[in-house]
Amino acid sequence: MKILAINPGSTSTKIAVYEDETPILVRNIRHTVEELSVYPQVIDQFEFRKNLVLQELKTNGIPFSFDAIIGRGGLVKPIPGGVYEVNDAMKHDTLHAMRTHACNLGGLIADELSSYLPDCRAFIADPGVVDELEDVARITGSPLMPRITIWHALNQKAIARRFAKEQQTHYENLDLIICHLGGGISIAVHHHGRAIDANNALDGEGPFSPERAGTLPAGQLIDLCFSGQFTKDELKKRISGRAGLTAHLGTTDVAAIIDSIEKGDKKAELVIDAMIYNIAKAIGAASTVLCGKIDAILLTGGIAYSDYVVSRLIKRIAFLAPIHIYPGEDEMEALASNALSALKDELPIQVYK
Repeated sequence: MKILAINPGSTSTKIAVYEDETPILVRNIRHTVEELSVYPQVIDQFEFRKNLVLQELKTNGIPFSFDAIIGRGGLVKPIPGGVYEVNDAMKHDTLHAMRTHACNLGGLIADELSSYLPDCRAFIADPGVVDELEDVARITGSPLMPRITIWHALNQKAIARRFAKEQQTHYENLDLIICHLGGGISIAVHHHGRAIDANNALDGEGPFSPERAGTLPAGQLIDLCFSGQFTKDELKKRISGRAGLTAHLGTTDVAAIIDSIEKGDKKAELVIDAMIYNIAKAIGAASTVLCGKIDAILLTGGIAYSDYVVSRLIKRIAFLAPIHIYPGEDEMEALASNALSALKDELPIQVYK
């Protein structure tokens, strides 16, 4: 099976070509601010990014012949996890998504390119809006604001399946807590193949991260909204983008912050330790969802490469369950693997409605 995976990000478009489980081509096409600034809306970048994918394939001598093209899923309505074939309902909801992000282009480009080929299917898999929450997890203290979840579903579910395979069992047999440590931090409780609890890692729940504020004191936030100091857009960026480590320390570069700590920077040490403290507290809270019966805690994402962060985090949570580390994230492999499993009937192909 020959598969093309497409992952549009805010400043890059990643593509990968796989033959079954073997990567033939993996590329990260970076976009400058100047290149993207000519497009008023993210959706206007569609032709630009699509043509870059085609050009990259041509440059590398990859014939345009695929059994499936899979794109990173967009911020559509909440759906259960799995592989979805792109259809008209999905395209409509993507074009009218409430949140703007480059990931919205993934399924649209996959669909367009698949239409050039006979018998080629277009998929998405485990988008960030995957919602498998238990009903009890949706209720907050205000009926006006039920919990929603936006999280690293693609990477978390791929890591869960990888761990299960290593343990010679199935994802659906396990109870896991998975923590994705990246620019945003998501913590999800996986019970027998479903993420029954997960935070909104994009815009306002959970521990703070390199660029996100996480949960904030509600009263102070309301006061700030009506202070006249900031516009709505400015305040949104104070929650996601210019928040967390970058708000405190002026950078999202964890390695650089650790280097500063080693040179005696006490403020940096306090802020990083506070982030670790909040992550540990959130994992501890997540353990109550499973009544403490946890098969393993899995740590993944880019920050999982940091011995400083991981060692201090483990010190706080090791009593809960065995801990396994999977640094980084391989979204391209995860996308290709989902498409292959769908083509081989190992995973059901869901219908987006």
